[in-house]
Amino acid sequence: MANILFKNARLINEGQVAQRDVRIVGQRIDKIAPEITATGIEQVIDLDGDFLLPGMIDDQVHFREPGLDWKGTIGSESRAAVAGGITSYMEMPNVSPATTDHIAVMHKHQIAARTSAANYSFYLGATPENLDEIKACDPSLVCGVKVFMGASTGDLLVEHPSALEAIFRECPVLIATHCEKGDVIASNLEKLGDRELKIQDHPVIRDANACYQSSSYAVDLAKKYGTQLHVLHITTAKEMDLFEPGPIDGKQITAEACVHHLWFNQSDYDRLGNLIKCNPAIKAESDRLALIEALTSGRLDIIATDHAPHTWDEKQQAFATAPAGLPLVQHALLTLFDQVEQGNMTLPQIVEKTAHNPAKRYKVKERGFVREGYFADLTVISARAGEAVRHDNTLYHCQWSPFVGHQFSHQVRYTFVNGACVYHDGKVIEVTDNAMPLVFERT
Repeated sequence: MANILFKNARLINEGQVAQRDVRIVGQRIDKIAPEITATGIEQVIDLDGDFLLPGMIDDQVHFREPGLDWKGTIGSESRAAVAGGITSYMEMPNVSPATTDHIAVMHKHQIAARTSAANYSFYLGATPENLDEIKACDPSLVCGVKVFMGASTGDLLVEHPSALEAIFRECPVLIATHCEKGDVIASNLEKLGDRELKIQDHPVIRDANACYQSSSYAVDLAKKYGTQLHVLHITTAKEMDLFEPGPIDGKQITAEACVHHLWFNQSDYDRLGNLIKCNPAIKAESDRLALIEALTSGRLDIIATDHAPHTWDEKQQAFATAPAGLPLVQHALLTLFDQVEQGNMTLPQIVEKTAHNPAKRYKVKERGFVREGYFADLTVISARAGEAVRHDNTLYHCQWSPFVGHQFSHQVRYTFVNGACVYHDGKVIEVTDNAMPLVFERT
């Protein structure tokens, strides 16, 4: 592992964009200054004004391993992630078998230790029967407990009030919720009758009311029991009043938006069909704009991906049987730089929502900021446009992207994980035994 000196970087960090040099020694950031003189033992990389920022910490991904590896694996999807400037991720429990006990969590850690290109952590999935596992989870190891409230597949659905109250009362770590109310979804389906459903029905079936009834219930439970609650992938303007504006520091209840809900609206179903079928559904343009406004006001605290790959053939099925989810990690940060180009966000806001705030919310130790002594998880992004997205230039195992044909305004040039270069100008660089489990500083 070479020592690195970045010269002439435009550093985006802690609310500022400033010209800085940054030196890496080993796995960590050694020095940050307006000018650092090379000692002759570093590799000097002149960034010539390219942006340097802390790598994205993606708190919501589905990498599909174990049990669903025809869709993706920890190895394949983490490589796509570092190609997109994501240096750490937190992976969801709905695999096969579901990650609902300590043994399953540690099995994923073993896979990631062998194959992951980025730093990693894993959620414990809640079920109506695993309260003892939830109570015994290690706060320094498990990023959180994932609760599917009212909409899920397999054994991860938790909707009975007594089970939910017990989980919110007893959970020793942050709870992350998927909030859609099952009986509202069922009622909406019934209203559509017996006709053949189409993708344009998706935001009608999984509407704002289904989201609001569930997310407001989660917020009420958290207030009742003092639970640390993080509501995932908010999609509706109606839900915004549930969350307080302002900085994330000290908040008990937080929420996030995902990049595809910031990018697409329901008019895109005509063009992309099942490729953008996801849960919660992509909704109206007014909802998309409300999400952007809520991010800038601090009502929404984090931006994630909810990366969820399925095969091309699976997505070509009829709407009712096509799975929900889309691959996003390789282009997530680039969509946000396009949001800046459109005047919707600022560069410091991107870094706050993708790196600083996930580190704060989950209490990730020594990551998420460009600070002396912190791990060197860094991304370099150039203002020069990259090549247009094609299915065959994605690194996802499923080999397709909803952004095909789009040319982003910026491109990822380098990604460093723990001081090692793992991606450079279109190529993933294999580094053995480099990725680490995330460590959480919790009392």
